[in-house]
Amino acid sequence: MNFIYAIFLLFMTAVAQAQVPAHEHGVIGLMYHKFNEAKHPSTNVSMGDFRQQINAIKRKKYDFISVAELEDLLSGKKMVNSKKVLLTVDDAWASFYRHAWPLLKSEKIPFVLFINTREINQGNRNYMSWQQIRELHNSGLAVIGHHSYSHDYLVNWDDDAIRIDLARATEDFVRELQVAPKYFSYPFGEYSIEFKNIVKSMGFRLAFGQHSGVMDSLKDRLELPRFPINENWGKADRFAEVLNSKPLPVLEILPEDKRVTKFRNPPEIELVLAPGIPAGRISCFTHHGDEWYAAAVSVRSQDRVHVQVLKPYITRTGRVNCSYKDTDGQFRWLGMQFVLPHIKSEY
Repeated sequence: MNFIYAIFLLFMTAVAQAQVPAHEHGVIGLMYHKFNEAKHPSTNVSMGDFRQQINAIKRKKYDFISVAELEDLLSGKKMVNSKKVLLTVDDAWASFYRHAWPLLKSEKIPFVLFINTREINQGNRNYMSWQQIRELHNSGLAVIGHHSYSHDYLVNWDDDAIRIDLARATEDFVRELQVAPKYFSYPFGEYSIEFKNIVKSMGFRLAFGQHSGVMDSLKDRLELPRFPINENWGKADRFAEVLNSKPLPVLEILPEDKRVTKFRNPPEIELVLAPGIPAGRISCFTHHGDEWYAAAVSVRSQDRVHVQVLKPYITRTGRVNCSYKDTDGQFRWLGMQFVLPHIKSEY
């Protein structure tokens, strides 16, 4: 009887630890765009690299999960007893259907396909057709997500215009698929407090950015991170770094609004850490143009760090990545993406 009781205590301890943010394995979100389109290296991966990535995940024995399973894990309906991987694909480029979809179908790997509908409606040959999208929608593997109508720089638009754009895409989805998507991906990964509130008010349950990091139960459901995978991050050594990452859980990120005006550039950043996260071990990096450098990190208290970006951002997108090497050799990772709407994009 004592032996059985001891086993029960060990089990309950493991359950309790799994529910503590510092002990969560996390879910790695991977974001793809184009496949075998080498002339677009910042958004493309070769199929050779993609196959290697799928095999690397399998060798790690990480589970591929659906976005519905992700929602259950984040809400605590299911326990995260091992590291998981969620595949996401933005824009519905024709090269995805032509090259990557046959592999995912044969391997029975679930994924989310986020679609901006304007080009689909226009029959643009660089994009998938509604017939192809219906095929995926009916496959049992793909969940079709919402990526706006226009895929424009919506942070620069007023609230009513954003609502009209998103509603127009929703009408397209209902007409073609007889269902409105529940999951959203911000175009270019850009969002503000107002944009997030619109997404929430329109009933989306999860929304994804383009900032790197590993998802855990403390992440804002409308600011979920994904690792952008391209010809740089897709190579074996760098992809191994992605798979070797786990959540850096925080209770709060300040400023809440990721929109940076020219009057508060660079932003003042504070992280309120979850219990058990050592403030003194965190390092952060950011960039000035294409040059990456170490941001100044100062410990304000046991659970609070201040991150000082030393130079104003000169590009529309500002990124900050914070991490530290944990005792198991894996890196805890937290990414942030800021948008400077007054700066014109180079794309």
